[in-house]
Amino acid sequence: MASIEYKNAVIRLSFEAGQDHDGKVIKKSKTYRNIKAGVDAQSLVDATTVLAGFSEWPYMGAEKIETANIMEF
Repeated sequence: MASIEYKNAVIRLSFEAGQDHDGKVIKKSKTYRNIKAGVDAQSLVDATTVLAGFSEWPYMGAEKIETANIMEF
């Protein structure tokens, strides 16, 4: 039998930081660590909205990245 054990999670916010000489969007990101296990989606949206407000760049979106251990018994 195997199980998955939550290890940690981060939230990465993406911002538009202008355009390069070819007109492509330059993306900047900011990562926040120590996200608790089991946090609901609405809480994450609320938190990322507040955090994005501190940036000088336009907010593009966020992603949650989880890491887990796979345990075999």
